[in-house]
Amino acid sequence: MTADCIAAMIEEGESETLEFKSTTGRLTAAARTITAMLNHKGGKVVFGVTPEGRVVGQQISERTIEKVSDDLARIEPPMSPTIERVGVEEDREVVVVSVNRGVARPYQYRGKAYRRVGNTTRAMGVEEYNRVLFERMHSEQRWENQPADGWSLGDLDENEIRATVEEAIRRGRHDDPGTRDSVELLRGLGLLRDGVLSCAGTALFGNEERIGFVMPQCLLRVACFKGTGRTEFLDNRQFRGNAFFLLRAAERFLRDSLPIAGRLENDRFERIDEPLFPPLATREALVNALCHRDYSIGGGSVGVAIYDDRLEITSSGALHFGLTPEKLFAPHESIPWNPLIADTFYRRGIIERWGRGTLRMAELVADAGLPKPEIED
Repeated sequence: MTADCIAAMIEEGESETLEFKSTTGRLTAAARTITAMLNHKGGKVVFGVTPEGRVVGQQISERTIEKVSDDLARIEPPMSPTIERVGVEEDREVVVVSVNRGVARPYQYRGKAYRRVGNTTRAMGVEEYNRVLFERMHSEQRWENQPADGWSLGDLDENEIRATVEEAIRRGRHDDPGTRDSVELLRGLGLLRDGVLSCAGTALFGNEERIGFVMPQCLLRVACFKGTGRTEFLDNRQFRGNAFFLLRAAERFLRDSLPIAGRLENDRFERIDEPLFPPLATREALVNALCHRDYSIGGGSVGVAIYDDRLEITSSGALHFGLTPEKLFAPHESIPWNPLIADTFYRRGIIERWGRGTLRMAELVADAGLPKPEIED
């Protein structure tokens, strides 16, 4: 860190990842901001620069750095900030404290959690704190990586396992293990550890009979309604099975039930008939529903409903990791709620890993001249 770096920061001005403090006498407020940055995107607090961007510096001793370190040690869980001294005048320096986005969120300072809103630091509400804590715990222990007690290889669709690996090899997304033994294939997919099958493995490859008996949440509900409400059914069915079976069943239902839109082109004699909604767009929506749903809800399901004026695809669970319906239609990071299931779908060639599923869906619908899809949480 150099004086030129400090000048560049001042040129940027305060933001959600940068804050200025005129002196280390503002240490308590700075520690709150560091805590908020840990809970957000990371960032820097610079002591010796006023909020207006004027460099004032201060005389820094080893005791000054110790006081900064001691106060930041009150942040829980423990973290390791970077503390740097930068000379700005003959006997004056600034101190820069840097942190990355914390891996053990939510962080607290003196028993309170904080969040960044623009270039301000605010107390984190109880609901947001509980959500962030739940998401952290989910990364370590979640439904899909729990052992599937009572399941054996005979309860799985081995043809589906082999088809998945064969397609993954063909696409260059999985090394050929040199065997087609189901146990080895499951181990290679990360679905079998220490000889124990994970719940993700059962949701992906469980056979219909076993799933129907012990996993009621592996359910697809499909329906056609007359009009725009749910008063009168034209069709109403349910399917139980693994995720790949349910995806095929849902696509077959849409293919058989959606209206066909026909059009003529000047250079063609034949009429072009296509489904009202682009099949690639509806596949994106179905795959999102299957990959990102909350499988821990025993009464959960994926639903597909066709009305006279719309198509609705629903799944059990909520949006997490700070995602909102609005953010899903802007460039965003791919953070799957069920990474084992999503990874297997990726290897199979059904999804990508770039967070472009919803963007691609919107593009396909727009190209078809249809209104932008709506997402509700």
